[in-house]
Amino acid sequence: MNKGDVVKHRSLLSVLVPLALLAVWQMVGSQPGMQAMLPTPWRVVVAWNDWMFGQSTGMGLNPYLGTWWANVEYSGTRVIAGFTLSMVIAIPLGLLIGWSRRLSVLIDPMIQMFRPIPITAWLPFSIAAFGITNMGSISLIFLGGFFAIVVNATQGARDVDRNLVRAALMMGASRAQLLYRVVLPAAMPSIFTGLRIGLGISWTAVIVSEMVAVKSGLGYVLWDAYYVGRMDIVLADMVSIGAMGYISDRIIVFIERKILVWRILQSH
Repeated sequence: MNKGDVVKHRSLLSVLVPLALLAVWQMVGSQPGMQAMLPTPWRVVVAWNDWMFGQSTGMGLNPYLGTWWANVEYSGTRVIAGFTLSMVIAIPLGLLIGWSRRLSVLIDPMIQMFRPIPITAWLPFSIAAFGITNMGSISLIFLGGFFAIVVNATQGARDVDRNLVRAALMMGASRAQLLYRVVLPAAMPSIFTGLRIGLGISWTAVIVSEMVAVKSGLGYVLWDAYYVGRMDIVLADMVSIGAMGYISDRIIVFIERKILVWRILQSH
């Protein structure tokens, strides 16, 4: 089997699984009594189309018409803000913890203690501190991304090849140069792993926060649609969240391939 056949085979497999899931969904959703709980894929597509492109009549009969783009923008903006903040703080902190034994002793135990606390547990504190505002949501997104990034950055710094460090020291590198020119590049694969994990958790955090802490975004629509019994909108919302998460993950992977081009060359 040549390379082209392998690619076609993989592409076929990647399509077959979603099609099989859609077929099972259609079959289950078509059963009597299931329409209210599990609308068929076609009903979800129709509802999603109205949510994206529908024109509001101003009568209040369907408050979701044409609001998809605005809610994606609200959620996406919050994810970008919170995730960027977590990245800016977690990457250098993780590198320092992984490289400095003293900082590791001082800070790492605290991070490992707070890391298992779920995002939902931070909700009351977030609302008490920031109220029903964007900052409440952004703070939860920050926490969601921070721990995944800092742990992976720490591990990446600890796994740096000591021969590289010795070579840099022999060439007269200072501690700052060592950290920037040797530790950071060597830790980049682990950092990107943390970024991908952290970004996925950030999308989870924005949905949780929008259900409670703000009154807009995909999370808010998800909870509101469930409350009024619009399961077609709920499912369309869930697919939208998955699509946004997938697209943002592909962006991280694209950036990783551009920066870590040497890994691609090694794999070939």
